[in-house]
Amino acid sequence: MSVYNPDTIAAIATPPGEGGVGIVRISGPDVWKISDVLFEAMDKVPVSKRDHGTFAYGKVLDEEGAEIDTGLALVMRAPNSYTREDVVEVQGHGGAVGMRRILRRTLEAGARMAEPGEFTKRAFLNGRIDLLQAEGIFDLIRARSDRAASAAMEQMEGRLSEQFDAIYDAFLEVAANLETTLDFVEDELPDDVFSGIANLLDQTFLSLDKLLYTWDEGRLLREGARVVILGRPNAGKSTLLNAMLGFDRAIVSSTAGTTRDTIEEGFVLDGIPLRITDTAGLRETDCEIEAEGIRRAEAHSEEAHVSVYLIDASQELHEEDRMRLDKLDPDRSVVVLNKIDRGQKLEGIDGVRASLVSGAGVDELKQALAGVLEKGADLQADPHAVISERHRNLLVRAHAEARDARAFLNKNVEENAVLATEHLRSALEFLGQVTGRVYHEELLESIFSRFCIGK
Repeated sequence: MSVYNPDTIAAIATPPGEGGVGIVRISGPDVWKISDVLFEAMDKVPVSKRDHGTFAYGKVLDEEGAEIDTGLALVMRAPNSYTREDVVEVQGHGGAVGMRRILRRTLEAGARMAEPGEFTKRAFLNGRIDLLQAEGIFDLIRARSDRAASAAMEQMEGRLSEQFDAIYDAFLEVAANLETTLDFVEDELPDDVFSGIANLLDQTFLSLDKLLYTWDEGRLLREGARVVILGRPNAGKSTLLNAMLGFDRAIVSSTAGTTRDTIEEGFVLDGIPLRITDTAGLRETDCEIEAEGIRRAEAHSEEAHVSVYLIDASQELHEEDRMRLDKLDPDRSVVVLNKIDRGQKLEGIDGVRASLVSGAGVDELKQALAGVLEKGADLQADPHAVISERHRNLLVRAHAEARDARAFLNKNVEENAVLATEHLRSALEFLGQVTGRVYHEELLESIFSRFCIGK
């Protein structure tokens, strides 16, 4: 994808499949010429002569003038459109065939097929949004919970951009001040000049650290958390999955080894999307199928953000349970003592006490899970914009460069001002890539290629 291509582009902007309405979006310099041959309004006023923000009702025509569909044409004139170019959206009856026919006719009339994310890319290149806001749009489309959607809206509205811009401007001021000192003889500078520069740099470190702290929450909101349910056969793992979901997803049986493969289902807890995996019971077995299920359970346990380990509290502690408990990471696990309604034979083991058949202890388990997920992420705070992995990587690199600059200032500020400035300029380069003040073709490709074609 070239950085900017001035062609007129078109794409279907609505999801595939049947629906009440389907939209073909057209943007670029030839949009009026294309729209006038594509769409015939009932009042005979051409699309190109209509005011911004108005609709026309009419017919979509093929090359021979035959009717393809009836619908609406929405007119959006530059710069008051999504791309800040002239845009027309042709709205027809939803359905794969009808939309393909309108798009094909649009391409025949002179548009070319838009590349993934090209409409949003043009919005960025034309100055309507920055890269952080563009990624907020992507996050909103992919949001899997209300909290994730609210955080994405904050990012779209520029709240995260404001924080990055403030840090960028502070680094720019420090670098500019340092460069200014190079024009002076050492004894001409006031004593507090370099201390003031150092203090401003130290304050900026606090802002950097505050943003980095939001990464864990951002990762959970965007990617969700993987939760794996482990335990010996008949500990109640499938019952737990069903109780968490509120419906019977897994087969529950008193026969040991009923679950031989992993079963996955989605669930939202405190605004965080979870992927819960029920696994085969952990035990020694000669059955190849069950052994493969246990191997998969082990693999899921290694990849999970949180492990929920179930123990039958009505029985003496099995050696397998004892071994597993010793290996659990307390920061990434929750222990559930199930079947307490049958009596409790376990002493000295901490965990959530439950009778999952009746639903007792499920709410306590959810609270315990939330407590594990909240380590490094404040899930009780109001939804707010949070950084992604891309932002974190650039922030870490900017932080390292700024730290090197600070180290030079601590040694001998007069002699090392040039070196400190070079490190600050590198930090600015990384920070600029976050919002798009600095960009290159590969960066735009990595961001916008993830979008759907019509966005």
